Amino acid sequence: MIPVQAAPLWAYGIGATFAVAAARQLQWWERSVRGEGVRTRSRAANPYLALTLLYAALLPAPTGAYLLWQNPAWSTMHAARDHDGVWAGFALFYGASVVAGALLGFLTARLFLLVGAGYWGYLQAVAGYFLLFFTLIHGWDGRGYERLLSADPRALADWSGEGVVNGVLAFATSGTFLAVLVFGTAVIGTMLLAEIGWLVEGWRLPGAAADLKVPRVIAVAIAGAGVYGLPFAGAVGASVLVRLLGWWAGAGAFALLAGVVLLPARSPVRALYGLVGIPDRHWRVEPEAGAEGEAEPEAGAEAEAGAGRRGGG
Repeated sequence: MIPVQAAPLWAYGIGATFAVAAARQLQWWERSVRGEGVRTRSRAANPYLALTLLYAALLPAPTGAYLLWQNPAWSTMHAARDHDGVWAGFALFYGASVVAGALLGFLTARLFLLVGAGYWGYLQAVAGYFLLFFTLIHGWDGRGYERLLSADPRALADWSGEGVVNGVLAFATSGTFLAVLVFGTAVIGTMLLAEIGWLVEGWRLPGAAADLKVPRVIAVAIAGAGVYGLPFAGAVGASVLVRLLGWWAGAGAFALLAGVVLLPARSPVRALYGLVGIPDRHWRVEPEAGAEGEAEPEAGAEAEAGAGRRGGG
């Protein structure tokens, strides 16, 4: 339901966000698989991975293919004017890139989550959404938002003469906008329900109470601002810097600024991340029964069983 150029970037961000939302469940799944043996429960059968791929295949991919057929100019950010300018393989690329992007984003974020680098898993979602928003706002020629808000080539050509307000109003009354609105309600609504639902599910698992530092409603708001608001603001800032300084100097200045905001151990973004209750430890940080030796096997087993009961409740 978005242009071809931005679809795989959005899919990567979706996959990474789904993994971060289910971080605690993924860690518990990894423990259970290791305990039972990979032959009894394959990692490929992870329900969160399967649901992520199912979502990508059933909602973003087909709605995007529909819009590519309905309005090829808008769906290619006006790189093509009509159906004659669209190669048939674009439809295949669109569907495949959405599913592959979601898979790659999920697995990359999951890898960081399982080795105790949860914050870097979250940064995968930030990177995906930043690239998405920058593509839609700036694009390759500084006219990204004009291309996004123009329903047809004529509207794009008239953008400078009509002005921003008239351009937005013209797009808002087009059939393309109506299709995007209808599809977006289903695609984005389902996405948010899954992410919030998995966060809430994770907060009910053992250990989550100690990690969650704020009420759940506030935690959801912080998570939404961190995954969507921060990348959007970054994309706007990057676009401004590129316009003022040029591509190389602007990109360099933005990279330096982003590093200062995101990477230090005491950065405000890290501090907010620590409030949401997403685990930032290795998935094997909790000792298993008998892991500390044979001196207290019964105590270790009892602790493991108690954790299982709390998780089931």
